[in-house]
Amino acid sequence: MTTIIDPRDRLIVALDVPDVASAEAMIERLGDSVSFYKIGYQLGYAGGLPLVRKLADAGKKVFADLKMHDIGNTVARGVESVANLGATFLTVHAYPQTMQAAANASKGSDLRILAVTVLTSYDNEDLKAAGYQLGVTDLVTTRAQQAQALGIDGLVCSPEEAGNLRKLIKPEMMLVTPGVRPAGADIGDQKRVMTPAKAIAAGSDYLVVGRPILAADDPKAAAEAIVAEIAQARA
Repeated sequence: MTTIIDPRDRLIVALDVPDVASAEAMIERLGDSVSFYKIGYQLGYAGGLPLVRKLADAGKKVFADLKMHDIGNTVARGVESVANLGATFLTVHAYPQTMQAAANASKGSDLRILAVTVLTSYDNEDLKAAGYQLGVTDLVTTRAQQAQALGIDGLVCSPEEAGNLRKLIKPEMMLVTPGVRPAGADIGDQKRVMTPAKAIAAGSDYLVVGRPILAADDPKAAAEAIVAEIAQARA
């Protein structure tokens, strides 16, 4: 059975800010227009991990974008710690041993594990320079199939891959896509981007948006516009 997700819950606002005070100020500005936040390296390493629990206790959802990758035992203990913080999503890199350890450690909790296939700042030339023989499309496909076999809850992929992945994976696996930019927005350091409506139409379940909201003159209005676009795309 397909889970019905409220359009507002499909937008994940990336709190890519330098400190907790800045994050809390942005959360206050966004108010009830946003129900889901992402905390990644920048904020996490600046003392932001306790904010996961604070947001969860306030009824918000939190995506801990920590991209774990280490020996199995280390990954497992890290997953347990993040689950205890009350996070909803956690990312790990899509290497089989890492995914297996994370999937096992998350059992019995509400934490959902997302595997990062290929970073949205990478293209075929970047992968070649890093020593990979496969291009973006083939590597994403391989890692998606491995993630599904290992019981991972969802994938992080660019919106460009969402359509093909949706055909490959079971319906209950989530697709979470960064690299989403409203029409006319600066793409920054992303290389594989798409508008919110097109990303949803392609099969994405959740959209991660940072700069187009954080840098807007009216962040709340920017978030509400994206939610409205998501709702229209799902209509």
